[in-house]
Amino acid sequence: MTRKSEDAGRSTIRDVASRAGVSASTVSRVLGGVYPVSSATRTRVMRAVRELDYVADARAKAVAGVGTPTLAFVLEDITGPSFALMAHGVEREATRLGHLCLVCSTEGDVRHELEFVEMMRAQRAAAVILVGGAADTAEYRERTRRMADSLASAGSRLVLCGRPTLGPGAPVTVIEYDNEGGAYALVAHVLAQGHRRVLFLGGKADHTTAQGRERGYLAAHRARGLEPEPELLLHGDFTRDSGHRLMRGALKDGLDFTAVVAATDMVAAGALTALHEAGLEVPRDVSLAGYDDIPFARDLHPALTTVHVPYEELGRLAVRTALGRTGEAPDEHLLLGTHVVVRDSVAATGS
Repeated sequence: MTRKSEDAGRSTIRDVASRAGVSASTVSRVLGGVYPVSSATRTRVMRAVRELDYVADARAKAVAGVGTPTLAFVLEDITGPSFALMAHGVEREATRLGHLCLVCSTEGDVRHELEFVEMMRAQRAAAVILVGGAADTAEYRERTRRMADSLASAGSRLVLCGRPTLGPGAPVTVIEYDNEGGAYALVAHVLAQGHRRVLFLGGKADHTTAQGRERGYLAAHRARGLEPEPELLLHGDFTRDSGHRLMRGALKDGLDFTAVVAATDMVAAGALTALHEAGLEVPRDVSLAGYDDIPFARDLHPALTTVHVPYEELGRLAVRTALGRTGEAPDEHLLLGTHVVVRDSVAATGS
């Protein structure tokens, strides 16, 4: 079969332009992501791309001088310290292996995520790395499976970091850390100090990362024959403001607790401020622990006991696995360990 006959059925950029009612140069701007275009124009172009199953010609890109292999890193909030650490790992490893790294912050907008993935498919990105927990629903699985299949059809790869898996047969690479195990070990450490009423400041109830940490909290209690009171499990999100708000509410409501385990170090930082505002000392009056071991955790006063997650290594491993540089099968499900970092914010009861 000749190259001409292989390409005969493929849609062209002019086909996309005609379908969207714009010029070919406008299509190029949308797919290239370099020049600003209106939201309405972008929506029309991306709809035409999907309807025509258009994939940009990698040879044309090479002629245009934009053929550098590309990796895409997609996350909800680039300002989150743990996400920033992972992005750093992705960028460093991508650069080391000669790939350009593009970062997309979706702010939780599913449509934005889908459009970006389609753009990366059109540009034949080597891989797209999706980061962070999500609600594990049938809609999520169907949407993510479509993205995985679409990328695979263009010779690309979808990598899920800390996201719910899709089940057998999906063309994805899954890289996780021991989320539940880390929470279990942390709460076990707090319980070993004699605490029996441990307040848990969690994340969103339907968020898989938050669910894993809550399961670890419950399992550590049950392993010791304990059942925490439902009033001690509070839900918010993974931010400093959430920790501050939840902690103030718990104090206002007169909840009885001697220790607090926060779902993230950022939540712990907010809780620490609220405790100080109420005239309580950590750990003299209340013990406090976090999760993530982000850099500033050691600089809080007192330094925060927490769970170390190897975020940078997760980022580097995501790149190496997606590019087949680890020796593992591309659909391997990899799990990295976590461990408790004991500092000064947790003390024995009565000490």
